[in-house]
Amino acid sequence: MATPGKNRKRASRKPLGLTALVVVCSALLYGKGPGNWFSGSDTGALAGAEVRRGSLPISVTERGNLTAKNSYSLKCQIEGRSTILKLIDEGTYVQPGDVVAELDASELVQRKVQQEITVQSAKNAFIKAKANLEIQETENESQIARAKQTVEFAKADLRKYIEGDRHQKLQEADETILLAEEDLKIAQDQHEWSQKLEASGFLTRTELERDKLAFNRAEILLEQKKRAKELLIDYEDPKSRAELLGDMEEAERNLRKVGLQATAQIVDYETALSTSERRLELEEEELAKYIDQIEKAIMRAPVAGIVVYGREEGGGHRGGGEPVAEGVEVRQNKEIVSIPGDGPMIAEASIHESVVKQVQVGQRCKITVDALPGREFHGVVTHVALLPDKQSWWANPNLRLYKTDVTVEEEDREMRPGMSCSIEILVDQLDDVVYVPLQAVVHHRDRNLCFVRNGSALEQRPVVVGQHNEKWVEIVSGLEPGEIVLMSPPPGFQLEAGTEDSGAAPMELTPEPGAPGVRGAGHERAASAGDGDARHGGDGADIPGGAPARPSGRSSEGQ
Repeated sequence: MATPGKNRKRASRKPLGLTALVVVCSALLYGKGPGNWFSGSDTGALAGAEVRRGSLPISVTERGNLTAKNSYSLKCQIEGRSTILKLIDEGTYVQPGDVVAELDASELVQRKVQQEITVQSAKNAFIKAKANLEIQETENESQIARAKQTVEFAKADLRKYIEGDRHQKLQEADETILLAEEDLKIAQDQHEWSQKLEASGFLTRTELERDKLAFNRAEILLEQKKRAKELLIDYEDPKSRAELLGDMEEAERNLRKVGLQATAQIVDYETALSTSERRLELEEEELAKYIDQIEKAIMRAPVAGIVVYGREEGGGHRGGGEPVAEGVEVRQNKEIVSIPGDGPMIAEASIHESVVKQVQVGQRCKITVDALPGREFHGVVTHVALLPDKQSWWANPNLRLYKTDVTVEEEDREMRPGMSCSIEILVDQLDDVVYVPLQAVVHHRDRNLCFVRNGSALEQRPVVVGQHNEKWVEIVSGLEPGEIVLMSPPPGFQLEAGTEDSGAAPMELTPEPGAPGVRGAGHERAASAGDGDARHGGDGADIPGGAPARPSGRSSEGQ
């Protein structure tokens, strides 16, 4: 609505000439633009809400589906992938032994035929062995000749080392020691002479140390040469003897092995027919497996009950995938149908990462089933996944959902698996707190702000927030009951880049560090300054005096 001041302006407006009209319009455009004549005025036209005090229930509401807690699952037992050819209608009541699904086994039938050919081929292996017998005899002669030659070479290497290489290495070691002793003697004489010159002042201390170092180096080098000879005698020589002797013995053993292998290979070819008979047994086992797989393509009900289709993975929220159908390809261990048994129902939902910290096992819940309008059921959270559902990543890489199970306490025959439902998880109950609509809080420059209307003036006031639900947010400090706050930033106020709602996740309401009275983990949840989705939380009251809420970037239906 226009303010009285604006009405007066319109009432006082008179017909103007074309020139005067252009001048007035230019002045108005300048005043709203560069002139900024109207900034800070007419705040009464902005939508506002009253700051309240009272009880504030904290809840999380999500969409979900019903499923039976106790059910018999029929899964695809065909290896790899298969296609559903026939599928009984969902909701059909079946008796034990009734056919509920038929999978495509045409590929298995082809494999079965191929396996029968393989079995026959195994029986003919002996004929092939006869054809290769002569080739194998020639190969055996070549292998034996090479093995004999290897033995002769190994014996020659051993004689060469004992009669030549060993003596040469010992002589080289002795010569090296002799040279090291001569070097040590020269270094010793030089060092002693340097000591005399240094004592007489003809040599510096540095030069004396250098000669001393050369003497020590010569001593160490001599000791190294002596130790090298000892290692040669004690370790290297025995090792070399043993290695060469071992090579010779290994060559002799290889010669005997080649002879035995030649005999064995001939025997193998001669007995190929009996071996093929054993192979036939193995191939028959493989054939029996294919026959069993073909039989499992016909799926029968193990118990009496109503048929419920399994669902394809990849839906936006738990149970949100498409149900299986005729013509759909399924993999091994994929659930085709299930037959619910007697017992309670479970409401399956997927909780967004922004509120998963608030949801705990044991919390009470209210459940409404779309197919049963006007009725409310009660339940309790029995499971919250520790890791996000990977299926939701495929639909949206920026979405993280956590699978959650709620056990419905009431048993009602009208509730059936697959029905859609709404689940309200009661997280907390805040008593005697100050709260405002969620849209009234703006996160700007690492602070939470509210715009408080005081008559014609407008005050930008920082606030400390606590827990919140889908509609209201607790104000720990910064506001008083009865004050009026704007439902959105005033004209001309611009959020910094990166602070607006991107649509992937709501805006974050950040409590001030060390703020007193902030309850639980509710304040840690990200919340949009304009989060006004269709989910209901809090006391369900309408936002007083507020403008319609902007849709949130994340809706419960998309989860």
